[in-house]
Amino acid sequence: MKHAETTENRSVRLLKVGEQVRHVLSEILQRGDVHDDVLAKHMVSVTEVRMSPDLRHATVFVKPLLGKDEDAVIKALRTNTAYLQREVAHRVKMKYAAKLKFIADESFDEGTHIDQLLRAPKVAQDLARDSED
Repeated sequence: MKHAETTENRSVRLLKVGEQVRHVLSEILQRGDVHDDVLAKHMVSVTEVRMSPDLRHATVFVKPLLGKDEDAVIKALRTNTAYLQREVAHRVKMKYAAKLKFIADESFDEGTHIDQLLRAPKVAQDLARDSED
């Protein structure tokens, strides 16, 4: 008997497939399988992959090490999308080859910005005052 597809089962599946795709892309980029001068010069972290509900589209969040040449790295990944899609389709068993969309991961920048705000003298002063109360 087949289990009924629930929202929870579907979201777990999306997370699992997304993580498989992230792992495969990370491995390809680490091994230097993509023949691209820009990608050869940069370590690229694949921080997250979000799959669409039908598993046909994958949004890939990436961050070059130290954030260097981010625009050039994203452009190089987009230029090599066809190769990366073929490799992912070959290594991750899915009904359809997911279309990959590469986006810079801004979450690190947001975290740094929040950290800087919390360390600002005025905010630190307010936080100290709150802890005295």
